[in-house]
Amino acid sequence: MTTALSGRIAVVTGASAGIGLAIAQELAAQGARVVINARRAEVLKQVADDINAKSSEHRKADDRQLGEGPVCVPVAGDCSEQGVIDQLLNTAKRSFGAEADLVVVNAGRGLSGSVLTSDTTQWDEMVRTNILGAAAMMRSAARRLTSLVPEGETGQSGAWLKRAGRDMIVIGSVVGRNVSPYSSMYGGTKFAVHGMVEGVRRELAPKGVRVSLVEPGFVISEFQGVAGYDPAWFKGVMEKIGPALDPADIARAIAFVASQPAHVHIADILLRPTRQEYP
Repeated sequence: MTTALSGRIAVVTGASAGIGLAIAQELAAQGARVVINARRAEVLKQVADDINAKSSEHRKADDRQLGEGPVCVPVAGDCSEQGVIDQLLNTAKRSFGAEADLVVVNAGRGLSGSVLTSDTTQWDEMVRTNILGAAAMMRSAARRLTSLVPEGETGQSGAWLKRAGRDMIVIGSVVGRNVSPYSSMYGGTKFAVHGMVEGVRRELAPKGVRVSLVEPGFVISEFQGVAGYDPAWFKGVMEKIGPALDPADIARAIAFVASQPAHVHIADILLRPTRQEYP
């Protein structure tokens, strides 16, 4: 069955758990072929195996010939490193025969506490992952995505309008728009990401490439544990604003953004649990 993202080739970072895992699963379910990345090689391989197994089941249930081979390929490593970024994008082209036309910059980590109270020993890693790594991924993805729209085709009557969109989708945060005293150091990195995304959007829009920002509110995932949130505090927050978002909620939004006609650009989506009034 033809689905919304059939024929698209995607790259998803931070895909071993949480939002990234849900994104990879959703894009594959919508017909995309996906290269996934995270640091945990064994976990990442299992994610790819599960996605490929589900794809194989769908193929068997369909009467038409849908082709062979995996729809999901893992590339383990730290995606803040340029070599890993290059490997991700090269793997997409080598595995699926064309450059990735849907890049999801999701990898990142949280940190509990403010500029005044957070653990300073974790600052460097968070800045490297959330800001520098995201910037390097956006830069490399931009070069590949702009190569997919030939020079001179981006006018009002360009042939590019008849093809699928070319997308870079970056995961920001509600705390990158509204300062939270509980996580202002982490939020500061997301403010930086939001600024970079808007700058890249303005550079790439005339070239027919869509750059979108997705800003989740509270999502239940491994994020809270890695960030070091106090369990009692977080339980209290959930009692006040829950139920929280699920990673699948974010994944559906991303698939929706990517499935728009080439001339339609959803530049920014902010998703909150219904009862979350702030941030």
